[in-house]
Amino acid sequence: MSNPQQLRYTKEHEWLSDAEEGVATVGITEFAANALGDVVYAQLPEVGDTVTAGETCGELESTKSVSDLYSPVSGEVVASNQDVVDDPSLVNTAPFEGGWLFKVRVAGEPDDLLTADEYAAFSAGN
Repeated sequence: MSNPQQLRYTKEHEWLSDAEEGVATVGITEFAANALGDVVYAQLPEVGDTVTAGETCGELESTKSVSDLYSPVSGEVVASNQDVVDDPSLVNTAPFEGGWLFKVRVAGEPDDLLTADEYAAFSAGN
């Protein structure tokens, strides 16, 4: 499993792109998607919602379980991936591409985000 080097990661298994013009993209990692199994439902934050780093902002339901979605940063949601709502399996088939979950105008970022290598070491122990 290869985690893109340009992303940063949380210990809750979300990824975060670098902010472009203050907006970052959020998704879940391939590790999390595999652990969940086939995702059948996605409840994502809506445009205009305020999210807080480390707090629940949605959920993903799979054939195995329901998992909370945590925001890796604080800010305002500027886009929610309707394609994932319509076809939640995108989370499994393309977690780093078409399976992204939402975009947020970043207001604050925690200090404990992991690099790809740090995340790989962390997830290997889980």
